[in-house]
Amino acid sequence: MRIVDLLKKQSIDLNAVITDKPSAIDHLVDLMDKGGNLNNKEEYRKGVFAREKEGSTGIGEGIAIPHCKTAAVNEPGLASMIVRGGVDYESLDDEPAMLFFLIAAPDTGANIHLEVLSRLSRMLMNDDFRDSLMNAATPEEYLQVIDKAEAEQLEEEKEEAAQEGAETAPAAPTDKPYVIAVTACPTGIAHTYMAAEALENKGHAMGIDIKVETNGSGGVKNRLTAEDITRAVGVIVACDKNVPTERFSGKPVVFTKVADGIKEPEKLIQEVLNGSVPVFHGTGSSSEDVTLADGAVKESVGRQVYKHLMNGVSHMLPFVIGGGILIALAFLFDMQNAGNANFGSGTPLAAFLKNVGGLSFSMMMPILAGFIAMSIGERPALMPGLVGGFLATTGGSGFFGALFAGFIGGFLILFLKKIFAHIPQALEGTKPILIYPVLGLVLMGIIMTYIINPPTAMFNVWLSDTLNSMTTSSRIILGLILGGMMSIDFGGPINKAAYVFGTASLMSASGQAVSSGIMASVMIGGMVPPIAIAIAMIIFKAKFTKKERQSTITNFIMGLSFITEGAIPFAASDPLHVIPSCAIGSAIAGALSMFFNCTLPAPHGGIFVFGVVTNWPMYFVSLIIGAVIAAVILGVIRKRPEQI
Repeated sequence: MRIVDLLKKQSIDLNAVITDKPSAIDHLVDLMDKGGNLNNKEEYRKGVFAREKEGSTGIGEGIAIPHCKTAAVNEPGLASMIVRGGVDYESLDDEPAMLFFLIAAPDTGANIHLEVLSRLSRMLMNDDFRDSLMNAATPEEYLQVIDKAEAEQLEEEKEEAAQEGAETAPAAPTDKPYVIAVTACPTGIAHTYMAAEALENKGHAMGIDIKVETNGSGGVKNRLTAEDITRAVGVIVACDKNVPTERFSGKPVVFTKVADGIKEPEKLIQEVLNGSVPVFHGTGSSSEDVTLADGAVKESVGRQVYKHLMNGVSHMLPFVIGGGILIALAFLFDMQNAGNANFGSGTPLAAFLKNVGGLSFSMMMPILAGFIAMSIGERPALMPGLVGGFLATTGGSGFFGALFAGFIGGFLILFLKKIFAHIPQALEGTKPILIYPVLGLVLMGIIMTYIINPPTAMFNVWLSDTLNSMTTSSRIILGLILGGMMSIDFGGPINKAAYVFGTASLMSASGQAVSSGIMASVMIGGMVPPIAIAIAMIIFKAKFTKKERQSTITNFIMGLSFITEGAIPFAASDPLHVIPSCAIGSAIAGALSMFFNCTLPAPHGGIFVFGVVTNWPMYFVSLIIGAVIAAVILGVIRKRPEQI
């Protein structure tokens, strides 16, 4: 099917006036409806917006290709518009979108919209093609530009298909350097083909032979052959998902992001030609495996750590949100016990909510560790990681212990894979069901029990003793320290040491000002981090991903409910910026609480027990000041998501 068969004149607007992303989608849907492709306009509109929630279809370079496959479509169709002033479409490069193509596909077995997407993506990589579209004066001229470019693109695709079908008879080698590449993005649609097109165009411009295999939604295209790999001087793997890489063992390989294939094709090719690329000696079967192979990784260490952390955080997040909301509700339904040590469990409903929410919280650290490990060592690493997370929780090493357990679990499995790589074929099946789980579990238990947990426990004892020796010191300094401690590891051992110290002082001092002041500093310090992160997401929107910003309200609720753990997903994914910012804000809030002589007789409850706080107006002011300071610091020092 041709693009010009799908795009009708009445579905083209060359001078659209749009102010925001929702308006852009609405206008495109109206254009699609004018072409007669829809049987339910509103249902189709909902489908397009739902697709955008999965990730923006603004692919960069001023281009957006929204699409939807639904029963609300009678027959495949396209709509297109040009917004000459540009519109913020949350594109991947954060630049305004000007050139739009909307795709409608019926809900049938044929993935027509994906075929059109891949063809459009490659055509739109051509600067001359985009310029010709932008300069078209009428819909007829617009269609003529597309028709001509598509004819050329189809001819190229036929040549690629012919080459792929003749794997046993590869083209005769030339004297030119030969570079091969693989491109793939998580959705396997636009960026996969845009990166391939950019590499091919730049390779030809540099006077070399190049072949790019695309691992897209329609499967592998332009597959690299054994002859291609043997002949190549080097390989570029520009992928954001797992692709087979074991075949490249012994060749110089550049591992990078698919976005780099689009933005920096010349740099990547030149690295291969210069001979500065390390030889890959990995034995893994996927690009995720090879990120850990003997120095062959081209990605920075920070990016590797970030990817593994995000895998753990994304799986942990539901436990944080679900458990946190239930615990907050437990306090809400037990106001009659405000100021009582049993606050949150004084009624059957509150006790139920607190217990279930607490169970969810108890799973956070094992889930974090398990899925970090799984990201590194794949499925065999999940179990050692989970157990390591439990050992961290019960052994006193908390949040940081779980992080250690995740990475230890992943690397343990990689180590075991290497050790047992050459066992007899007859024993191959025992590795995933016997060797990896048993040895992984034993080694994880030894490392966590005898290496990670003991020094952390000693540190906690030292910390507790130090705090007890400071009870007669300056109240403001004590509040500064305790407030800051509440934001060091967000529910971990340092946080818990400060909290236990606060509750112990509260009970032993029988309500005296200094003791209850300590508890007030502890609680306000624990409330700051989630609130600060929520404020930062509002003020510094561009510094957070869309998925992170969806938790803004949840973080406000958690912070106001004294659920410090709401900050854990952010601290895990970006500890160097989140932890110092929150610690400073919490320390200031704790110091101000002491300065204003705020006291608290309740060990928990957040805003729900503000009614029993002495000088509660200034306590609230202290909270806001600390949260705003932390939010501003975080917003200033945090990098944009793609730079982390």
